[in-house]
Amino acid sequence: MPGPLDGVRVLDFSTMVSGPVAARMLADQGADVIKVESPNGDEMRKIGNQRNGLTAGFMSCNRGKRGICLDLKAEPGKAALRSLVETADVIIQNFRPGAMDRMGFGEEAVRTINKDIIYVSISGFGEEGPYAHQRVYDPVIQALCGATDIQADRDTGRPKMFRIIIADKVTSLTAAQAVSSALYAREKTGNGDHIRLSMLDAMVSFFWPEGMSGITFVGDEIDVTKFQGTMDLIYETRNGYITAGAVSDAEWRGMCNALEKTEWIDDERFATTTDRFKNAELRKQMTAAEIATWDRDEILKRLDAEGVPSAPLLTRLDLLEDEQIAINGTIEIYEWEGHGRIRQARPAASFDEHTSGITRAAPLLGEHNSEVLGELGLSGAEIAAVT
Repeated sequence: MPGPLDGVRVLDFSTMVSGPVAARMLADQGADVIKVESPNGDEMRKIGNQRNGLTAGFMSCNRGKRGICLDLKAEPGKAALRSLVETADVIIQNFRPGAMDRMGFGEEAVRTINKDIIYVSISGFGEEGPYAHQRVYDPVIQALCGATDIQADRDTGRPKMFRIIIADKVTSLTAAQAVSSALYAREKTGNGDHIRLSMLDAMVSFFWPEGMSGITFVGDEIDVTKFQGTMDLIYETRNGYITAGAVSDAEWRGMCNALEKTEWIDDERFATTTDRFKNAELRKQMTAAEIATWDRDEILKRLDAEGVPSAPLLTRLDLLEDEQIAINGTIEIYEWEGHGRIRQARPAASFDEHTSGITRAAPLLGEHNSEVLGELGLSGAEIAAVT
């Protein structure tokens, strides 16, 4: 079966993570994604552990794509790209505002070539404002969007960052969803669109439901950190760590039963969800003290029997042996010529009527110049001139 985006062609001008991962998701769902790079290549090609000329990060951000290398400072490269733009449905770029215009492939210029194209502009901060001109990496967005306040050490108050590239990938998810919506709208109206989104906006929106609950009601703002306490829902057992959470009355009863502390059920400090929220720090301290007396597997079995959401804390290496991960087929191993065995997380969304999957490794720099440009009718000499 074809992928749900079979027949859609995406030109991916983007670099690093935010745009490339969005384009990779579209490739996983069947789009023909062509990564367009300069002779210098994407910086992600140079960061991290490598095998056969590709880094692990570049592989994971750019799998499933074909790759071409064009010198857009010279006319042969520009002419080839104009021909390719005629065949495209979507363009994704994440350069600083104005950069694509200077290259001659801003939204207005592109629309004179392909009026119905969907043009995606990803920026760090937006196209205007005091930060718009600045270069951006994930930590800068974390600093500005409230992430470091949300992650702050609950004992000392010292701000902390997520130890993953979260802002880029949240933006990727937002961009890929917006592209799907724009493609659907074009099917109904025949009109293309220009999608603009910033990493800053994507992160604030992502955090809002619970992370920004204290500033939701205008005039009644509160500092939610005063109610969070210092303990996360991580508990130490006699032989490992677990998490367990009891929100509803039924779950709280189950927690008490599992810990053999049934007297807590009628304790007025924990009688209702509101009471348990008000006394969260005390409740977690008492719970932690009891859980510390149990073996990990035994208490997890008891919590599960009582319907209490709970799980062991797995390391990244533990994922490779976890039964649920195995049953879900979450992690797959691929054998790609020239790259050997490569482990990847499969696309998270599956379809009953379409295929979603990883079709090829990430491209080497300019690997598909002859293939892609040959499809446009360029001669061997013309292809050789574009870089």
